[in-house]
Formats: sequence, structure tokens, C-alpha cells
Amino acid sequence: MDISDELMVRVRAWLSYEYDKDTRERVQWLLENDQVTLQESFAGDLEFGTGGMRGIMGVGPNRLNIYTVGRATQGLANYLRKNYPTETELRVAIAYDCRNNSARFAEVTADTLAANGIRVFLYESLRPTPQLSFTVRTLSCHAGIVITASHNPKEYNGYKVYWGDGAQVVPPHDKGIIDEVRHLENAEAVKHKGDPSLIVRIGREIDEVYLSTLLDSPFCREKLSEAATEMGIVYTPIHGTGATLIPQVLRRRGFKNVHVVTKQRDPDGDFKTVVSPNPEESSAMSLAVALAEETQAALVLGTDPDADRVGVYARDAKGELVRFDGNQIAVLLAYFVLEREQELKRPRSKRFMVRTIVTTPLLDALAQAYKVEMRHVLTGFKYIAEEIAASEGKCRFVIGAEESHGYLVGDKVRDKDAVQSCLLLAEFAAWALAHGTNLCEELQRLYAKYGYWKHAQRALVRKGDEGKREIEERIRQLRTTPLTMLGEEKVVRVTDYLVVRAYNPQNQEEYAKPVLHADVMEFETEGGSRLLVRPSGTEPKIKYYLGIRAPRFDAQIEATLTARIEQIFNTIAE
Repeated sequence: MDISDELMVRVRAWLSYEYDKDTRERVQWLLENDQVTLQESFAGDLEFGTGGMRGIMGVGPNRLNIYTVGRATQGLANYLRKNYPTETELRVAIAYDCRNNSARFAEVTADTLAANGIRVFLYESLRPTPQLSFTVRTLSCHAGIVITASHNPKEYNGYKVYWGDGAQVVPPHDKGIIDEVRHLENAEAVKHKGDPSLIVRIGREIDEVYLSTLLDSPFCREKLSEAATEMGIVYTPIHGTGATLIPQVLRRRGFKNVHVVTKQRDPDGDFKTVVSPNPEESSAMSLAVALAEETQAALVLGTDPDADRVGVYARDAKGELVRFDGNQIAVLLAYFVLEREQELKRPRSKRFMVRTIVTTPLLDALAQAYKVEMRHVLTGFKYIAEEIAASEGKCRFVIGAEESHGYLVGDKVRDKDAVQSCLLLAEFAAWALAHGTNLCEELQRLYAKYGYWKHAQRALVRKGDEGKREIEERIRQLRTTPLTMLGEEKVVRVTDYLVVRAYNPQNQEEYAKPVLHADVMEFETEGGSRLLVRPSGTEPKIKYYLGIRAPRFDAQIEATLTARIEQIFNTIAE
């Protein structure tokens, strides 16, 4: 394939002696043997999306490596200096997950910050992402960084930046950091070899503060029943950071019968036992389910590599293990927290919940029933954190949820927290046991009271620049020729969050403009069902979120809705 002159300029820069020998040799090999990968590695620069800077590891400015990590860190350092010109000591906390190169990237990050005269608090070993958010707030840091690619495949890694409030960076900070990175002329503009005394290693002392804070929750103060303490729980960290804290917090709470999946307990950046380290997928939880059947455990919990997402199975009245999707977990957690707040007589005025626009509307029904304000935000937990910050001291945050298995209760952390979620789900299972029920029955009861939603998600994954163009074309087609039917239901409302327009495709009647702005299309039917479509902010794929509404739940309705969902997705695929 032909390589443009512009691309060759970028390639030659990485062949210079500003880069280490291994990097130069790899670039040269790609130039001579794999120009497709070369094109993708040098075609652009990694930028911050919904999860920060995330990408495939390798050489080049469009890959995660010690140089792109160094540049991002130098840009962050410059941005911090501009934002805090009078601070005598800037402070940044750093954590990292189990992925290949995560520890090395964390060391490079710490070294660059120290070279810029910034005090660094670097975890001595891998830790969960939510703990990094907590650490930023606990140590009064100006920013935080976690090296992780969350649940992405093993080829990926990432660099996620948090601001001083413990939340992921949002505008203007994310764009400000990228602008500073772009102003760096070359690799020599990145500082290295700072004063090692500026790097403080942290570990168990912060673990203790974090765990104590979780266990001090009002939902965890009552003594567990003897039956609850013996309740079997299986947990898998899927080779990730959750192993450092989750078994410990469950046992400290009083759960004695906690089993950890041995084959997935130890850190492994290759994730050898799974295709994808994502607890949203049943295949990633299969070893945990098998152990639960062997031990007859009542509850199965699994977390992704950085322990901010949780997967759940629980036994029903027949003794069979049932898998919950992300929306169902959100509903269960929200109900438990709201019901327990009522039982504990916690203040009920000026409370709010937050869900992303792709998360189940059943949460709205719960909010209304418990007289809690419900807010909707774009996909990305940083927008939930933004709502928490905006209401601090004015309105109490109860719970935030996104359908991709991420949840947060209370405001001590400012990102989704699977360590906390595992603790609260175990707490809910114990509470249900004391009331002669289980999580499955509690969910069925909520469906009977508030109505049933059947949710499903599909993703179309494409690789490289060609795949990116195909995804853009699919979104463009939906805008120019919007759907008018979802199966047998007529679409009566199309909301285009990018052009900020809502209208009826049947007669072009205009509705009030949406207040949110993003590259998302939403289609709502006369029966209340809806489809949302958006390109991923962290991976080369397009996501489809479908929710079909029914007045009640039973086996026949479930089968009917499942068939309708498949029909709709088949139509979209065509």
C-alpha cells in the first residue's frame, strides 16, 4: 500500500534516536512487513473519550506505549501548572490494574510527574479503579491517574485521568489536557528522571481507610443473622484487581462462606481463562458458576480487571442459578438502597438518583415511588459524577447506575465501584434471606408492581480506519433515513442528540429539544419501547440498546418479547 508523505514524517520521527532501540526496531519492522498496522499506528493520536485515553498497545502515536503515556502525563503536568499557578505542592495519585505493561506505564507516569516537581502517591501494587477515585479525595490530590483498559480485550490498555474531586475529567479539563499534549513538539519535550523522593509508595494504609468507609455504610451496620453469615458466596476477580479487596471486605462484614475462583484469582494480563474479561458476558462468569454449583452457593459475583463493573448470579426459589443483566442489577441495588433508607428512617427530602440514557426506565418508576428526583445523563460514569459535584451540599446523592454493570451508592467515591456493589449485593441477599425471599423473587415482585422491561444489547465491532468509516456511515444513514417501526410498533418519537432535535417521523411534528448533546440516536414507540444507537467512545464499534415494555412478567410474555427483540435486531442488521 502507498504511504503518504505526511504519514512518513510521523514514522521517521519514531525512527530517530529520541526513541529507544526496541521501539525503533519495531517501527522499522512494520514499515517493511506490515504497512496496514503501520498506517493504523501512525494515522492519528490517541485522545480522551468516555473512559479517558484507551487503545491497543504498540508503537506509534495512535497506540498505548511509554511515549504516548509520557506525553499524556507531560500534558497533564503542564495543565495542572496552569490551573494551579500559586500552589506550592501539586499532588497526584496513581493506581494500575493487572494488564500487561500497566505497572511499567504507572512507573513512567510517576517519573514524569516527579520530573515536573509534582508529588506522586503511587500504589505499590495493583488496586481497583474506584479506590483510586477514593484516594484522590482522601489525600487531597489535584488529580489522579489509573492505568487500565477496564473490560477491554488483552491487547488494550488505557490511561484514565481524574480531577481533584475524584471524578473522571470532563470538559473543559479533558480538552485542556489534550491541547497541552498537542503543543509538545517531540519526545524530548517530555521530562524524565525526577526527584525520587517526590514519589511516595502507598498501599495497605489507604486500603484500610477505604474498606472502613465501605463497611461504615448505614446499610452494613446491623448484625448479620447466623444464616446470612453461612450463606455461600462465590467470587471471581477474572484475574484482576478485585482480588485485593473484595474477598476481604465480604469476610470482614461477617460472610464466612466466601469462595474465590482459584484459576482466576491471580493477576494475568493475558486473561487465559476467558475470551473477554467482562463480567457482562456469561462466558467470563462460567468458572464462577461452576464453583457455585459445586459448593451450592446462593450468590455469584464477578468483577472486571479494574473492579468497577460487577456481574451477578443468584438462586431462585427452585434452587437454580439465574443471571442478572446490568439493568436488573441496577434495579435491585436501587430498590435495596431506597427501601433500606426508608426502614432506617434516613432523611427523605432533597435526594436524587442518576441513570444514563441507555439504562432502564424502570429506575424512574422506583424514583417516583420513593419520592426521589431522577436525573438522566449521557453514557459515561463521569457524567454521573458531574451531577454529584453540582449538587454537593444542596441535594443528597443516593445512587447512580449505568446498564453496563456500573453502580455507585453515596458520594465517597466518584466513579462506579464494584467493590462497594459486591458488598451491597451480598447485604441485599442477606436481607432477603432474613425476609424469607431471594434476589430473584424480589425482582419479580418489582416487575409485578412497576411493569416489566425486557432489555437487550448488540454491538457491531469493526477494526481499523475502514471500520471506523463504516460505523460513521451507519449512524449517518439512521439520521437521513430514521426508523419508522420497531418490529410491529410504530415509532412516534426520534431524538437526535447530536443535532439536538426531537420529532415524530410519521408527521414531522417537532417536540421540545433534548437538553443533552452527543452522537446518539433514540427511537421511541407508541407503546413505550425504545432503541438507542451510539458509537462507542472507547472501542471501534457501534452499540444498539433495545428495551421492550410489557405490563407484567411471565414466561409466555418473556418468550414473546425475546422473539420480538431478535426480529428487530435482524431487521436492523439487514
